[in-house]
Amino acid sequence: MHIGHYTGLMELGREALGSKEVPVYVLDKMSKFLETNGPWSQLVSLKNISIQKLIADESLALTSTIQVTAFTVPHRDEFSETAGFRINTRSKKYLFIPDIDKWEKWNKKIVIEVERADIALLDATFYSADELPHRDISEIPHPLVQETMKLFESLPTLKSKIHFIHFNHTNPLLRATEEKKDLEQAGFKVAAVGSVY
Repeated sequence: MHIGHYTGLMELGREALGSKEVPVYVLDKMSKFLETNGPWSQLVSLKNISIQKLIADESLALTSTIQVTAFTVPHRDEFSETAGFRINTRSKKYLFIPDIDKWEKWNKKIVIEVERADIALLDATFYSADELPHRDISEIPHPLVQETMKLFESLPTLKSKIHFIHFNHTNPLLRATEEKKDLEQAGFKVAAVGSVY
């Protein structure tokens, strides 16, 4: 994930929860960013959060049954790297990529990565390039849901693993729309709050 996803960290500070040493798992550039840039640096100095450094492509045992491996993906890395995660439990393997520029810009093949997982939670920020008519969509790159669907359209076993996540407020998949109905009829899924996978 990138810096935009860490804005909610401020809720852990003294103005809100006043938390104590909540572990925050980050890669190196994000660690440096949080430690040296306000207002996040105050969370570190007041020990509201405890930074736990991850090393890209190295597995970390969170418990005896949960292993997490962070990896980098290309995406708006102005302030820090952007991470995705492989999460392995006793029963399932998860692939979590909430942000990426485009699948073809990554040094890995998304089809192979989904094949290795039981559940793939993938970036669905925008359904189509038409969502923001007043903006140049190339300035805010994400794989369009339509592009991801096309990539997996002839792979029924793989597309059944895909749960789309991380929706912009303009994304029609957030509502009961024809696009959502078509996506689900095609064999893909839309993740929902409270879902258990």
